[in-house]
Amino acid sequence: MPDPLSATFAALADPTRRAILARLARGEASVGELAAPFSISQPAVSKHLKVLEQAGLIKRGRAAQSRPCKLDAARLREVSDWLETYRRFWEESFDRLDAYLAELQKGDPDAQKN
Repeated sequence: MPDPLSATFAALADPTRRAILARLARGEASVGELAAPFSISQPAVSKHLKVLEQAGLIKRGRAAQSRPCKLDAARLREVSDWLETYRRFWEESFDRLDAYLAELQKGDPDAQKN
């Protein structure tokens, strides 16, 4: 099995699974409720749910005859933490570019030599 971050990205790669997660962000739902907006079969939705569950992005409960699903956002936090490093990198790069452009606009001859 791949590492948890790889499994999460693989699960998030599919737009149907991302849409399912967006729906579950609003609250718990049954498989039928999750399948309703899609033009795919309920078994196909169940396969998507299995991928999401294996990636640790959802939990499935048991309530009488149904298996309600709910979002488990802990893995999304791991993705966010991983991306944070790159967000900071780009922010710092843009800050340096802004400073450089500001120097150019002031007519600083040293900035124009770079």
